[in-house]
Amino acid sequence: MVSRASEHVWSIEQVVALAHTSTRFGAGEGLAVPSLWSHTGASARAVWGRYHGSGAEPYEVAADHITVRDRCTCPSRVRPCKHVLGLLVMWVRGFVSNVDEPPAVASWIDRELKRLAPGDDAPTAIDGPTDGPTGGASSDGGGGESTSGAEPGDRPTPPAPNPDDPDASRNERIERLIGGLVELDRWLEDRLRTGLSDPSIARFSTWDQLANRLVDARAGSLANRVRRLAGRVGASPDWHEHVLAEMGILHLIAQAGQRVPSLSSDLADAVAVTCGWQVRKADVEASAPETDRWLVAGRSDTREDLVEVRRVWLRGLERGNWAMALSFAAYRQSLDTSLEVGSVLHADLHRYPGSTQRVIVGDIHGVDSAVDGHGPASAIATTVEGACAEVGRVLALEPWLDRVPVTLVASPTVGPGGWVLTDHTGSLVVAHEAASRGDTLAALLAASAGAAVTITVEWTSAGVVPLAVFLGDRTIDIGPRADASFVGAA
Repeated sequence: MVSRASEHVWSIEQVVALAHTSTRFGAGEGLAVPSLWSHTGASARAVWGRYHGSGAEPYEVAADHITVRDRCTCPSRVRPCKHVLGLLVMWVRGFVSNVDEPPAVASWIDRELKRLAPGDDAPTAIDGPTDGPTGGASSDGGGGESTSGAEPGDRPTPPAPNPDDPDASRNERIERLIGGLVELDRWLEDRLRTGLSDPSIARFSTWDQLANRLVDARAGSLANRVRRLAGRVGASPDWHEHVLAEMGILHLIAQAGQRVPSLSSDLADAVAVTCGWQVRKADVEASAPETDRWLVAGRSDTREDLVEVRRVWLRGLERGNWAMALSFAAYRQSLDTSLEVGSVLHADLHRYPGSTQRVIVGDIHGVDSAVDGHGPASAIATTVEGACAEVGRVLALEPWLDRVPVTLVASPTVGPGGWVLTDHTGSLVVAHEAASRGDTLAALLAASAGAAVTITVEWTSAGVVPLAVFLGDRTIDIGPRADASFVGAA
């Protein structure tokens, strides 16, 4: 261990207080590894160094530990950023030696001092005011000494967060989310700079490390998306195209997420929820209900990160809005079976903030059983051309959606590239995964006998996935089902 750089080194408690929260301190402490740093040094006034992360260029980091100000070339909007906290932790623990200030650090300190009005050279929060007393009283209650003439040996006490601030928790979550999205964008830039032929792309650890950082930033939905994307690398001859397209969507979300504070409320909510912002169920249920007669138009089960996810799509017969009810099941748990495909509910639905899809089913005032779903479904069905327009309108509002439902009248047939749903206005390709499931395709062909039928599908970037066929006397649920050996009995 290197000897301490200065007799004026802070205590670790001061760094913790500067971080405001244990989470932010933990993120900084994780970077306090000497092998990740170079050109470190400290003086009676400042501490500085270069942090070597995943980017091509190191970050230049410096902190004035007297007036408590910082500088870092990273793109994070959070101050102090984790690189500053990591550097301070290394300084506190004696891993930074005492050397002369380099010209760049000395000139930065001079510029900062000139920005301070006479008498204002007092300990302050990094890039902000302290929460301590003003008017010349010392922050530690030490007898009313003036701090305006602070000597280099004085040890400033960084401010603690204000527990009475009702917005403190939300602001902290936003800062944490934005910090994770900045890292995501930088990671994407690095991947594009090195190219998709880089061998590291084929290693799951490359993606898993990014996903873990997003989990730390409370962006769990994006973390799951990154892990699913990792599974597409090398999965098909044209995997480069699919991975690049998904990376473009991730970049879009990262850019939108960094602008959450300035977006309109509905769009900001939609972006935050897409990133993984958790909304309490009670808050959703307390929102104004959307009452309609809802046709249960289709069901789709998928496996995501060792959890079975069931999407049940509902279509309002009066207003024409789509809604999605989600349920989840871990190993040997049961998925919700209360919504029968083809039935019609007179019910109140509560939408998640900013979402055009996800809802919670509230009070159900009545249910028409799924004996004849053909009538209600025919009332909302469209052509292939209309289906494309409908999907386009939804994606224009939320381009990051990977599944969009639509009900149309079309015939299943074989096209040049495989199975398609077709009518006089055009054709929609059936996703290869859906076409390769014998039960789905066989049920579709048997129900339609090659003729036009009313059918609900999920649009995905790989093609459409058939979910339900509506006939004159019955509704047939043909959507993908959860593995019976994984989920428990309903």
